[in-house]
Amino acid sequence: MSHMMIPKTYKLYINGAFARSESGRTYQVFDKNHVFVANVAMASRKDARDAVVAARSAFSSWSGASAYNRGQVLYRIAEIMEGRREQFIAEILQTEGGGRANAALQVNETIDTWVWYAGWADKYAQVAGNTNPVTGPYFNLSVTEPTGVVSVIAPKRPSLLGFASAVAPVLVSGNTVVVIASQPHPLPALSLSEVLATSDIPKGAVNILSGNPAEISPWLASHADINAIYLIGASDLNWADLQASAAETLKRVVPPEAGNDVVSRSLERILAFTEIKTVWHTKSLN
Repeated sequence: MSHMMIPKTYKLYINGAFARSESGRTYQVFDKNHVFVANVAMASRKDARDAVVAARSAFSSWSGASAYNRGQVLYRIAEIMEGRREQFIAEILQTEGGGRANAALQVNETIDTWVWYAGWADKYAQVAGNTNPVTGPYFNLSVTEPTGVVSVIAPKRPSLLGFASAVAPVLVSGNTVVVIASQPHPLPALSLSEVLATSDIPKGAVNILSGNPAEISPWLASHADINAIYLIGASDLNWADLQASAAETLKRVVPPEAGNDVVSRSLERILAFTEIKTVWHTKSLN
């Protein structure tokens, strides 16, 4: 008996749920030979606002988790991805091409990226924080805290590794994320949402939108409840306008990166979304 193939419609990932766009719009994704692959939900500004509300609601639970626990959760993402390697390889091959070896390498690098940042979760504060030398009967301490809700424009290519390279460092210090996936190659990032849903990360901590970054990003840049915007994949957008919109609400703006820089791993990416707070504490008389 023959089996009827069921084409998949890839959905948005907002507040831990898989949602169609409130506008009802979708767009088509094609493979390297311009053959239809799948329909993908096309996010609207209302979807973006819903994602911001979800990210803000999740901020207290994610930022309030211990650094050790956040590291465990990020490592768990890598563990689950390891069990779904073939799915991610197939989706990268289908839309980006480049051969199986390159697709497998991208999946391997993505898994390693989650593990690399998981290892920093309980260590970055030791690098960024400090006991400051002061003259007086008190201690002066520099301590770290997350920036808040961060919006991210993921790189177009490599679709999966670029996504992880942009999102993982933002999560390390306890920030929550609203990210726009690669428009031409969204399938691996949207499949990653199925990993996130079972990885113990609080619902709403990561929200994934698919669609046109040029349409969605201005609303995120001007949104008053977003604390920072990461333009890592916005090199082909008018990011100066986004930066100007972000300035109206005093957002931190991290500019676009290009080439191999979009997939580099660095402590600086974690610290870009980490605030340093000064604490004064009176010394004990004993």
